[in-house]
Amino acid sequence: MQNRKPSAYAAAGVDIDEMDRGLAKIKADVKSTKTAGVLSDIGRFGGLFRSPGAGDILVASTDGVGTKLKVAFLAGVHDTVGEDLVNHCVNDILTQGATPLFFLDYLGTAKLDASVFAKVISGFCRGCRRNGLALLGGETAEMPGLYPQSGEYDLCGTIVGKVSKRDLVTGEDIREGDMLVGLPSTGLQTNGYSLARKLVFETAGKTLSDLVPGTKTTFKDALLAVHGSFLKPVLAVREAGVKIRGMAHITGGGLVDNVPRMLPKTVDAVFDCRTWKTPPIFRFFQETGGIDPLEMHRVFNMGVGYVLCVRAKDLSRTMEALAGAKARPVVVGEIARGRGRTRLENL
Repeated sequence: MQNRKPSAYAAAGVDIDEMDRGLAKIKADVKSTKTAGVLSDIGRFGGLFRSPGAGDILVASTDGVGTKLKVAFLAGVHDTVGEDLVNHCVNDILTQGATPLFFLDYLGTAKLDASVFAKVISGFCRGCRRNGLALLGGETAEMPGLYPQSGEYDLCGTIVGKVSKRDLVTGEDIREGDMLVGLPSTGLQTNGYSLARKLVFETAGKTLSDLVPGTKTTFKDALLAVHGSFLKPVLAVREAGVKIRGMAHITGGGLVDNVPRMLPKTVDAVFDCRTWKTPPIFRFFQETGGIDPLEMHRVFNMGVGYVLCVRAKDLSRTMEALAGAKARPVVVGEIARGRGRTRLENL
C-alpha cells in the first residue's frame, strides 16, 4: 500500500483530518437536539427550520462566553462552556417573552483537538436539549497564528426564538407600585471574569483547588458553575396566567446597567439589597480587592441572576408559580417614580 503524502495544509497548521474526526464524534449528539421544526441534517451549508407562522415575531441574539474560557482552559474542563452560552442566549431573548427555536455555534482555534471539540459541542447539545431547542448548525475554524495560546479557543453563539405579538414583553407599561422579583444566579454566570481571575489568582494567590472562604466549594467549582437557564420558571409564571410587565437578565453591568433596559423613562427600579443574601464568592471578591459596593453591583450579578416585574396584585401568584418551579424567588424591590434608572438601597 502506498504511503500517504503528508498534507501541506496540516504542515501549515490546519489538519482537515482532525476536523473530520471531530465532526464524526458530534453527529449523534447534535442529532439528539432535533426538534419538530428542523428540516435538515448536519452537514448542509445552511440549516433549515420551519417558519413559526403568522402572529409570531422572531427574536434573535448573539453572544460569547468571554474570559470564563480562561478558567476552563486552566482547569481542563471543556464540557460546560457550551451550556453556559446556550443558557445565556436563552435568557437574553426570554426577557422579551421569546421561547427558543434553534441555536448556531461558532468555535475558533489555532489548532483543533477533536476530543476537546467534542466536549465543547456536548455542552452545546446538553443546553439545547434542556431548553427544548435545536442545534441547527455551526462553524469551526482552525486558524494558526490568530490565537496566541496553544490549546485555547473562542466561542460564540446565535439564538433564534419566537414570541406571539400578544405575549411580547416590552416594559412599556411598567408603572409605579409594580413589584420586582429576583431569581438567584448560579454564580458569576458568564460575567466579571477578567476581574475575578485577577482577584483570585493574582491578588489572593489562590489556586483552583483552594476553597472559597466560608464554603466547602473550590474556586474551580465556583468559577465554572454553569450559567443557569430561567426559561422554565418564567414559563411557569406565564402558565399561571400572570402578565409579566418586564424582565432583565443580569449580565455584565449588573443590576445597575441591565434593569434600566426594561424600564420606561418615567420610573426607577428600586432594589433593597438586604432582601437577598450575597453569595460568599462575591464577598471574597469585594474584601480581596477593597472594591466599592456600587462597583461590585455593576461588575457582578451579586446573587441575582434574573429580574421579573409584575403588578402588585399578581405578586402572590407569581411567587407561587416560581416556587413550584423550584426557582427560589425573592421580592427584591419595587418600581417608583423616576427617570429610567436603577436605585440600590442599603448597599
